[in-house]
Amino acid sequence: MFIAQELRRKNIAEYLLYMWQVEDTIRAFGCSLSRIRREYIDRFDYTDEQKEDEADWFGNLIRMMNEEGCREKGHIQINKVVLQQLEELHVQLLGSSKFPFYNAEYYKVLPYIVELRNHGANKEENEIETCFNSLYGVMMLRLQKKEISLETQHAVKEISTFIGMLNDYYLKDKQEPLEFE
Repeated sequence: MFIAQELRRKNIAEYLLYMWQVEDTIRAFGCSLSRIRREYIDRFDYTDEQKEDEADWFGNLIRMMNEEGCREKGHIQINKVVLQQLEELHVQLLGSSKFPFYNAEYYKVLPYIVELRNHGANKEENEIETCFNSLYGVMMLRLQKKEISLETQHAVKEISTFIGMLNDYYLKDKQEPLEFE
């Protein structure tokens, strides 16, 4: 909860990836709050009050996952909304001539998006979701200490730069709405 709050304020892209990881963590503990308390939360150097707050937060996420049918896979609505906001901003940025650097970065990364979609990615997902899925997939491979090809490393670097730009525009838009033509 504490990490999520900080990330949401400072970096919406990292927040979303973190929240996807939290969903997977919950699944790894069988959606059991007692296990999460005992085997996860208790490992942190939190006060008793912070541990209770963290447990309440995880409890709410578990409830959402159960109610929204996400126990096995998928993302809860609060995470889908963030992704949708990023996709909507992406479309606005592309549709405006006021953001040429964003457009240039998008066209630089577009071949990677197309390739990801051609290699089994869900063809129904939007381009931003494809980018996030690739970033999350590589993050999981790194956590598992699995080898990542040079081509994939290069693609992820480009995608990271692109998503970083989108993140920066998202934060600017939240501070003071961007003007699109």
